[in-house]
Amino acid sequence: MNLNTELRVGIDLGGTKIEGVVIGAQGRIVAQQRIATPAGDYAATVDAVAALALRLEAAAGGAALPIGVGTPGAMSAASGRMKNCNSTCLNGQPLLADLEARLGPRVRIANDADCMTLSEASDGAAAGAEVVFGAILGTGVGGGIVVRGQLLRGANAIAGEWGHNPLPWPQPGELPGLACYCGRSGCIETWVSGPGLAADHARVNGVALRGEDIAAAAAAGDAAAEATLQRYVQRLARGLAHIINVLDPQVIVLGGGLSRLRRLYREVPEAWKPWIFSDEVRTRLLPAQYGDASGVRGAAWLWPGAA
Repeated sequence: MNLNTELRVGIDLGGTKIEGVVIGAQGRIVAQQRIATPAGDYAATVDAVAALALRLEAAAGGAALPIGVGTPGAMSAASGRMKNCNSTCLNGQPLLADLEARLGPRVRIANDADCMTLSEASDGAAAGAEVVFGAILGTGVGGGIVVRGQLLRGANAIAGEWGHNPLPWPQPGELPGLACYCGRSGCIETWVSGPGLAADHARVNGVALRGEDIAAAAAAGDAAAEATLQRYVQRLARGLAHIINVLDPQVIVLGGGLSRLRRLYREVPEAWKPWIFSDEVRTRLLPAQYGDASGVRGAAWLWPGAA
């Protein structure tokens, strides 16, 4: 198949929406569309992704283009089927093979956190950094690693999956931890995801609030909400300190809804210092330059030479 290598299609397959773009040289957006995800329906999801890719190609001139898809999980190296997806209808399904059956052998897939990290390391907040760790703080907690501009996938296709490790250095009241959908308890995801933040506030205060409402209440002087955010900062700092102790990245980039909390970039680097095995910490904590668009841009960057 002859492909137009000057343009790339990027698609971000999320739990509630599927976003697609066509990107040209220097990150120029040529076309962009967004549709709702057929929740819980695998076959309809495959159809929707394939149809969106074809519409984007038509909008960009009609040529067949390389296609990258960011997914809420990873493809098993053993079976070729999806695993670890918080959109559980994808688990156990041959997503890449099914997309190739509709679009041909021009599709690449990667975890959505990998895509966000690749985007930010390519031409975003971490451009030029040798080692970059990216973390998505949203409905779940994903992570990705880019080294010298190359996405690190790992032998088991789980590089960067810090969210399903236990919260390190547990404090009083944090053991045994909350049950996680992965089947374990006390995972970092259960503490520093959006639902984890809301659950912590409800457990301590008996009041159900969304993450953004907790942040707004804290900014308005609510002491209980402020205490919840302080616990969140400390937990996020401990989780990221583990990453720094193992990977020692120049930059950590945050994406997802909770990455919009500006206080994180001031408070977390102070809070992680006692947990890091070094006399100084030069790692920078930064918000994703492209925000919610980082994932879809990174999906396009799965094809080399696009940036």
